[in-house]
Amino acid sequence: MRLGSTRKDLRADIDATGYFPELVEEGITLAVAEEELLDFVVHHEPTFDHDEIHRHVTVLALTPTRLVVGHTDDQPAEPPATGTYAASSTESVPLSKINSVVLTRVVTRPERYRAGSGEVGETWLTVGWDGVRRVDLEPAGCDDPQCEADHGYTGTFAGDDLTVRMSAAADGSDRVARLVRFSTTLQRAAAV
Repeated sequence: MRLGSTRKDLRADIDATGYFPELVEEGITLAVAEEELLDFVVHHEPTFDHDEIHRHVTVLALTPTRLVVGHTDDQPAEPPATGTYAASSTESVPLSKINSVVLTRVVTRPERYRAGSGEVGETWLTVGWDGVRRVDLEPAGCDDPQCEADHGYTGTFAGDDLTVRMSAAADGSDRVARLVRFSTTLQRAAAV
């Protein structure tokens, strides 16, 4: 894929979200700099909070050496100011630091599934590089229902760096296919 056409395609995908395209693109462009853009995926996720809609765009850009993760969110201004603020951030993760790339595909009728058919209804990409760790604790117990002893806590320690979910119903089957393609490209790049 040529550098110019990929960047042009990236801008078209960002424009399609209709969400602060200049701000979103500039963040990714600054982070990628002069490196070749191998692949990308754009995920636009609106959320509803009572009578307000908030939008969130994630752009994942793959270069020969890094995964660039861009996030842009909007939020209402703090009174007495009015209007909307947007926060746009990028994180650069060296491919050598990525220790896990998980692609999950959900198919509703697996008995009818045919390879390459595009019948994937939902896709999850989870990437770990140990940038963020999460501890989930819960009270420990035993098998005795009459036991009243304090057994302390048990829990899990898990990486929580990045998860992107797309579904055919919300994002379209072409966007799900794009996330699958990006995920497999990232799996190969991170394994080197």
